Amino acid sequence: MITFSSVQPTTATQTPATTSAAAVASLIPHHNSHPHQLSFSSFAPHHPHSHRRRRPLSVRAIDAAQPYDYEAHLVHRFTQSTKLKIAVVGFGNFGQFLAKAFVRQGHTVYAHSRSNYHSIAQSIGAAFFSDLHDLCEQHPDVILICTSILSTETVLKAIPLQRLRRNTLFVDVLSVKEFPKNIFLQVLPNHFDILCTHPMFGPESGKHSWQNLPFVFDKVRIGNEDSRVSRVETFLDVFKKEGCTMVEMTCTEHDKYAAGSQFITHTMGRILEKLQLESTPINTRGYETLLNLVENTASDSFDLYYGLFMYNKNAMEQLERLDLAFESLKKELFGHLHEVLRKQLFGKSEESGFRRPMLSKLPKNGTPLLPPQSENGTPLLPAKSESLGDNGNLG
Repeated sequence: MITFSSVQPTTATQTPATTSAAAVASLIPHHNSHPHQLSFSSFAPHHPHSHRRRRPLSVRAIDAAQPYDYEAHLVHRFTQSTKLKIAVVGFGNFGQFLAKAFVRQGHTVYAHSRSNYHSIAQSIGAAFFSDLHDLCEQHPDVILICTSILSTETVLKAIPLQRLRRNTLFVDVLSVKEFPKNIFLQVLPNHFDILCTHPMFGPESGKHSWQNLPFVFDKVRIGNEDSRVSRVETFLDVFKKEGCTMVEMTCTEHDKYAAGSQFITHTMGRILEKLQLESTPINTRGYETLLNLVENTASDSFDLYYGLFMYNKNAMEQLERLDLAFESLKKELFGHLHEVLRKQLFGKSEESGFRRPMLSKLPKNGTPLLPPQSENGTPLLPAKSESLGDNGNLG
């Protein structure tokens, strides 16, 4: 819609040239004018003897064309507001694996590592910083710790926290959870947010897709401000959009379950690796599963496996249970063999007087392990150095 008002009066001393110049100048919008409003003065043919004052003429075009696509500009600004600046500290194999997903979804990624991964970072669209001070000067929204479990505390204490925004979000992706949670709470001031996570997959198991793969997280300490709550959700959305199954649980619960699943899986994979299994022309599906298990676990560093054992208090119990289960299985095999031999040696006359001892199943996780028993069911007292502790573990 365009509205007009009367023309600004001209004087006899003005010439058509000066009048035209003034009119053109009045068409240039001022910096303080509304982006949808243009105001200028028009002029009428000059009458030298006319002294009648007229009201100025102004044109206001609400739908006037802008020097850029204003709507597209607003959409771009909104899109940028939903993107994060993520600093990946520990840009090794797993850090690069996650960074590709962040870049793919439009987030800005900064990388840091002891080794020089500048060319790799550049190839995936990330910026590499060899100095942590320079990285923190970029004021990332998220600091993602992707180091090994063993070096987590050292790396965290080396970050110049004073160069970060006071509400920066710290995230870890370690395979154990109580350990990094306690380190974060000890080292980071209260004004930093903490999110403990564990993608239950890696570069091998997730190389084709993250669809339906578990992602565990615990919102340990998140500020009440809407922006901080929204930032956490935006970070978690990265994994939701990739199809992960989102599982929220406490760090304590995670470590309890992980000891019975992840640690046992890695242990069996490394045992099989020492057997040097090879593919054969007659592989069964079960054997193929074992080969895949070796491939998925052996590709991880031994530091990762050691960290699963060292920093998860439930791992020792699982290792003892695994050892006891293997010994029990051997006894069952040898007991069955002994029964067969006795039948061959003594015939049917021994069948009614001898029964092969039945092996009881192991107690469930968290229950005390029973002391070994003799064939007639009498408990055998363990040696003093191997007495069972209150928690069922060998002392």
